[in-house]
Amino acid sequence: MDATAVCAARALAANSARERLILPLLFGAFQAGMSSLGWLGGDWATRNIASWDHWVAFGLLALIGAKMIFDAVRGGAEPQKPGSTLLYLGLAIATSIDAAAAGITLPLLAVPIWLALALIGGITFACALLGFSVGRALGERVGPRLGLVGGLVLIGIGIDVLIRAP
Repeated sequence: MDATAVCAARALAANSARERLILPLLFGAFQAGMSSLGWLGGDWATRNIASWDHWVAFGLLALIGAKMIFDAVRGGAEPQKPGSTLLYLGLAIATSIDAAAAGITLPLLAVPIWLALALIGGITFACALLGFSVGRALGERVGPRLGLVGGLVLIGIGIDVLIRAP
């Protein structure tokens, strides 16, 4: 769900056809990849990732959200340029780092690991694509200042990650 919300927020800030495909692909790949790392890492991932993953996710989401708010306030009616590779990777990491800890439970499922990872990646891709499309449609109706809302949503997701952290 966080990947869906982040895609919707990015669509509000920068209505880029390039991002419509890149972000869902990255988010799907990172969700599946981080889940596989959790599956492979087992106990090590639980001990070492769970203690700080929420802080990394919060920091990345808060920084990107603050930049979106700044750009929306400063930019006015100018459409935003598509993001950089670094932005895309930061968003993908921020939305999927908790998947590494969740991946530890994958051996408990009664399905082959390849199927579980394919479903995680595929569903994340589909939801993120839907989120981007909804955000884009909303941005076209309401206008570029809705980037403020997108930035606030990202910061809110980051705060929620902190609140729900163990």
